[in-house]
Amino acid sequence: MTTPPEWLQTPEGRSRLIKHFEQSRIEDHNDAWNNLWETGNSDMWDRGMPSPALIDLLEQREDILSPITANGQRRKILVPGCGKGYDVVMLALHGFDAVGLEISSKGVSTAEEYAHKELPTPQTYNFGSAWANKFERGSVSFIQGDFFQSDCTEGEKFDVIYDYTFLCAIHPEMRSQWASRMADLLFAGGLLVCLEFPLFKELSHPGPPWPLQGVHWNLLAQGGDGILHHPKLAQQMGTGSFERKWYIKPERSYESGKGTDMLSIYARN
Repeated sequence: MTTPPEWLQTPEGRSRLIKHFEQSRIEDHNDAWNNLWETGNSDMWDRGMPSPALIDLLEQREDILSPITANGQRRKILVPGCGKGYDVVMLALHGFDAVGLEISSKGVSTAEEYAHKELPTPQTYNFGSAWANKFERGSVSFIQGDFFQSDCTEGEKFDVIYDYTFLCAIHPEMRSQWASRMADLLFAGGLLVCLEFPLFKELSHPGPPWPLQGVHWNLLAQGGDGILHHPKLAQQMGTGSFERKWYIKPERSYESGKGTDMLSIYARN
């Protein structure tokens, strides 16, 4: 079993995030995340750069995920729980119209400030070895709101959604709502791209980040509730709204999940 990454540990070995959330009711978790932003504790999940695994997917597998459709339209991608906006900016630099969603108004203003500075002179960490600058830069925008509220995106649908540390941040009891909301936000045939993390934690361990080994498949393909240790799971499964199209171990990822992260792509039925 891999030890949880150092940046998630207190000196006594307990996760700072777990300690922050363990006394909160599920309905108060939005306020708890907002509190972390307001008190300057966003470093607990900040990676400091966009996803290397996602960059490599964009640059090396245009046949799987391209910013431009066959009829020449630019694809719009949503990044829920976008943090400081690293992936949103990187996606726009690779040709997507990218939208970041955050629960915190301070989080949104932080992301907007980062995008304002980064877009004119992007740092090299936005690009991989296969960067070819083939596509015109897309747009960047940010929304402050609750992902689970239907009006947070004003009824807008997306071609692609990217999830890295969003599913693992929400309580397991909300996982089925996560899957339903993803289906609602995507066009038919749209893609949900997931960098699955953390896969090094036992399913019985607390979070956030909550362990996710097998959870994406259960939620999206099997129509389960994502609580894999639930004794009645077999009776709760139906037909999933997604079909898995791609599943690999990325050659590059963040250090915190390197060697265990999996990259999956699901298509909306």
